[in-house]
Amino acid sequence: MSKATESDVREDGIIESVSGPVVTAVDLEARMNDVVYVGNEGLMGEVIEIEGNLTTIQVYEETSGVAPGEPVESTGAPLSVDLGPGMLDSIYDGVQRPLDVLEEKMNSAFLDRGVDAPGIDLEKTWDFTPEVEEGDEVGNGDIVGSVPETPSIDHKVMVPPGTLEEDETAEVVSIESGEFNVEQTVAELETGDEIQMRQEWPVREARPTEEKQTPTEPLTSGQRILDGLFPLAKGGTAAIPGPFGSGKTVAQQSLAKFADADIVVYIGCGERGNEMTEVIDDFPDLPDPQTGNALMARTCLIANTSNMPVAARESCVYTGITIAEHYRDMGYDVALMADSTSRWAEAMREISSRLEEMPGEEGYPAYLAARLSEFYERAGYFENINGTEGSVSAIGAVSPPGGDFSEPVTQNTLRIVKTFWALDADLAERRHFPAINWDESYSLYRDQLDPWFKENVADDWPEQRQWAIDVLDEEGELQEIVQLVGKDALPEDQQLTLEVARFLKEAWLQQNALHDVDRYCPPEKTYQMLGAIKTFNDEAFDALEAGVPVEEITDVDSLPRLNRIGTTPDDEAEEFVEELEADITEELRALY
Repeated sequence: MSKATESDVREDGIIESVSGPVVTAVDLEARMNDVVYVGNEGLMGEVIEIEGNLTTIQVYEETSGVAPGEPVESTGAPLSVDLGPGMLDSIYDGVQRPLDVLEEKMNSAFLDRGVDAPGIDLEKTWDFTPEVEEGDEVGNGDIVGSVPETPSIDHKVMVPPGTLEEDETAEVVSIESGEFNVEQTVAELETGDEIQMRQEWPVREARPTEEKQTPTEPLTSGQRILDGLFPLAKGGTAAIPGPFGSGKTVAQQSLAKFADADIVVYIGCGERGNEMTEVIDDFPDLPDPQTGNALMARTCLIANTSNMPVAARESCVYTGITIAEHYRDMGYDVALMADSTSRWAEAMREISSRLEEMPGEEGYPAYLAARLSEFYERAGYFENINGTEGSVSAIGAVSPPGGDFSEPVTQNTLRIVKTFWALDADLAERRHFPAINWDESYSLYRDQLDPWFKENVADDWPEQRQWAIDVLDEEGELQEIVQLVGKDALPEDQQLTLEVARFLKEAWLQQNALHDVDRYCPPEKTYQMLGAIKTFNDEAFDALEAGVPVEEITDVDSLPRLNRIGTTPDDEAEEFVEELEADITEELRALY
């Protein structure tokens, strides 16, 4: 998080009162959302309300011991992040303080109040390669060069938006290649503007784009239930609500590891420390399935756990999405995981109650829906102002108390997002993972993504998917009858439908996140697996019509192999499925 220089800071306010993370000051010359330093220790805060001579500040650090009469210093600048090479493979807190740097600085995992460090290393040098020449015309957002930020990602150095007037261009009068730190000038424009690798951006302001486009390509996840039934578009929005223990964090970590995105921004927003520790410990050691390098080489982690100051939790999602937008401007596809937005909403509720605002439903502030909308609306597939195209896909976990989806955060999120992956405690208890309820979940991106699946996977992808949905729907209705009269009381065709649905659930929708092969399933294999089950369905009903009893149909030798397709190596899956379909067909037809 950028920090003002000493010449910018003015001691021009006095603390009047302190209420938890909310501090009020008098005689402070500041504007809304300006960063201020509070008390003798200089705790970072942000102006959230101004009424006459009284300024209200939310403080991003513990305020115990801060007393009325202590000074408040205003920077005159809004809450901003440092953007530049070095953000990947980094772990930040909610206000972009690098935790590893602060740990080394403090020689302790416990940070003193008031300590700070730049969001990116100001001294480290990077090998800059120009992509424009002297005499070229450039405008806002245009790429002037690049540096290899990690083995996986080239960081594009851009003219910061707002450097020139809108639609104005300027001639590059000098540009050099070589080793530079992020504060050294790498290019100079005829207007006198100097371009460095580092730029700042206010976190609550969306970065400018040329046009928001309709996404037409899926963010493939390797999870069969997501790619097969409830796909998310690149640039789309999704919510994963579920009760404690249903697998929200595991689902988001799987998406972070395997989703078809160039960059991952993972925000631990108020989650338990052990869950965030698992992410921090695992990600540096995980190989990236896309590149073979470390997964952290294309990941930025923001760790804001539940025991950290509540106000910093409110800012961490803005910090994360601003970093995501910066990489989007370079033409990358970014997947942003927020775990969880419920904790973020609780932080807003805490601050709102301290401000004595009129509460809305369940004590949440009346502007809860507006804040959620502002966050998710910054996702999308965009044509950037520099002519590139990039996307930010926002995936927010929601933690409704007791798994009650009728609570305000879940309901307001559902009004905004277009993909809903509902986690189910009953499925989790039965060890069915991912524990996503296929009856309650939905995706509004299906129709616009179908052309991609038809072109890249199979022409009949939509028909196969609809067949699976219909079978699962029918099975849900039949289960209500089974609970009353038992399975044996059903007609044989309905008993066979239950058997087909069992294979859909156990062989297709269930997936082992700990298995080296089954943890990731490409769309082609997802389709092949569904096709094998459909083959069994068609041949089984033909046999049933020919008079073969259900018991004999479900007892053929080849059927158990349906459950082994998921663990079959991807390069062998097509041949395995072809042989299996042939064996199923032969064995069932031999019965009549």
